[in-house]
Amino acid sequence: MKLEDIRTVSVFGVGLMGSGIAQVLALQGYEVYLRDITRELVDAGLENVKRSLQKATDKSVITSDQAEDAVARLVLTTDIAEAARTADFIIEAIPERTELKAQLFGQIDGLCRQSTILATNTSTLSITEIASATERPDRCIGMHFFNPVPQMKLVEIIRGLATADETVETTRLLVEKMGKDPIVVNDAPGFVTSRLGVALFLEASKILEAGIATPDAIDKGMRLGYGHRMGPFETVDLVGLDARLNNINALYESTRDPYWKPPQLLKKLVSAKYLGRKRGSKGGYYTYFGIE
Repeated sequence: MKLEDIRTVSVFGVGLMGSGIAQVLALQGYEVYLRDITRELVDAGLENVKRSLQKATDKSVITSDQAEDAVARLVLTTDIAEAARTADFIIEAIPERTELKAQLFGQIDGLCRQSTILATNTSTLSITEIASATERPDRCIGMHFFNPVPQMKLVEIIRGLATADETVETTRLLVEKMGKDPIVVNDAPGFVTSRLGVALFLEASKILEAGIATPDAIDKGMRLGYGHRMGPFETVDLVGLDARLNNINALYESTRDPYWKPPQLLKKLVSAKYLGRKRGSKGGYYTYFGIE
């Protein structure tokens, strides 16, 4: 599969991450299928795209015509076969659990064209393991996008053990066409960016749990002292406390290094439904600590 052969992209899982990916692709002229397990979730994904496009229009980042054209390129469906059959390139953005992603890849593999590339949007999980659920591991790859997708430039491309050079190159060119800046790394626990990001969060959690500083003070220190766009707790509130816990658990389970054991407070907050800035959540660290 070459870049010029890609006309239709299907995004499986259209939460904040999936809808952001779909928005960027539609703005670049691709027909994009938004697929999720219920119509309610698909419709919510469409509303995410519309809100984001409106913000971009209000800030004169894009024109209203560009926003309307992007929405017109979106096809909504709950039918896995429909979304798989029509796609030249597939990006899944479902919850960060290996068994779910591998199961979906196995289903898609039997439905889509032999040339279709399957990309998993993951920040931690093994590309090689997910690809092993298919008969096309050479056309499976990792694409680690960052929230919010329309604004964040970096995409970490992860090469699995069997990923073909052509798959890597086509994915790299697609990322660049999306207006993003890719790095290509090899499959390993946490890859590069998640490993570093989780390490920072774990140390910040130790500081917090020791009573040395509050979440907002720690975040301010990293923003103003080190030039980070967001501090570790602001970041986790955005991406989801449950997602970060999954990241840490995956690192710990794959390495068995006690360094990667999840913080007790994080586990308690997730159990109490403090999941960050997402539907059905009580809030995140800032809410729990009463920080405005």
